[in-house]
Amino acid sequence: MDFNNTGDLVGFWNLFVVVIVAVSVIGCGVFLWMQDFAKHKPGEVTGHVWDETLEEYSNPLPNWWRWMFYFTVVFSLVYLALYPGMGSYKGQFDWTMRGQYDAEMKAADAQYGPKFNQFLKQDIMTVAANPEAKQMGGRLFQTYCAQCHGGDAGGQPSFPNLKDGDWLWGGTPEKIKETLTQGRMGIMTPKGTKPDMDAEQTKDVVHFVRSLSGLSSDSIRAQRGKELFPQACAACHGPEGKGNQDAGYPNLTDKVWLYSSQEASMIETVTKGRQNQMPAFGDFLGEAKVHLLTAYVWGLGGGVKAAPPAPPAAAEVVVPVAPAEAVPAEAAKPAEKK
Repeated sequence: MDFNNTGDLVGFWNLFVVVIVAVSVIGCGVFLWMQDFAKHKPGEVTGHVWDETLEEYSNPLPNWWRWMFYFTVVFSLVYLALYPGMGSYKGQFDWTMRGQYDAEMKAADAQYGPKFNQFLKQDIMTVAANPEAKQMGGRLFQTYCAQCHGGDAGGQPSFPNLKDGDWLWGGTPEKIKETLTQGRMGIMTPKGTKPDMDAEQTKDVVHFVRSLSGLSSDSIRAQRGKELFPQACAACHGPEGKGNQDAGYPNLTDKVWLYSSQEASMIETVTKGRQNQMPAFGDFLGEAKVHLLTAYVWGLGGGVKAAPPAPPAAAEVVVPVAPAEAVPAEAAKPAEKK
């Protein structure tokens, strides 16, 4: 058999599973049948003794126990005929886990969909102020978000705090919904190896960054790091280290650190880089649940109000002018100077 061919490989494993299942079930039945013809000597000891007190007697299995095993074998054969279990055979019911999941989700959407959809046409701030919507959003958060951001949304190393006012991608309702729907990918490129910087230069840059946010730093190293910062870091974090929120580049001058403000952790970040991902929930949860979850996250206290809409452009005012022939002759004459 050519195992370089994917179809042959799949066929082999299909046959392998079929043989293993068939031998296991039929083997149990044959073993039970053989026990019916085995010779037993009730009351006699077989010679197997444990701890000098526990002995094995040559007694047959009780009938109720033996028939229970027979029933199990028959049940297994019926199950394998109706449901998948013999390799690629789908069973008479053509049952799949995916099919059952889809059916249950469809039933759940029919039952609970209207409950979620009632808030969909309301703006985020209105939904956030609704006690029922807040309770529903909280349950969604505990189910899908608490594993990373914590049950209180306070975050943990590499997972941001959602209650403060620091946002990598923006904290307006629109930006939060965009993050939940599409997900985010945050990448810090490694800089601590040549040709970028060596270990000493990396430490110098770290001390300069620490000085930007008021952390303890070596002034001499910070001065050397200040000269390296424009080439090594300014392209993403800006010449002043204030970052670029729209692009997901953090502000290095505040007191918020996603990983840690410890010197060793900062050196590791600059040397090895970081990569973090926020999964996309748009297709998984659907628009209505994302809307509720956005309102809940925005309402935790760190959300930013949406920018007011731009005023409409002033319309050009056109003053109608009467046709020349309609102007009285007296009015057309210039006024006489006095």
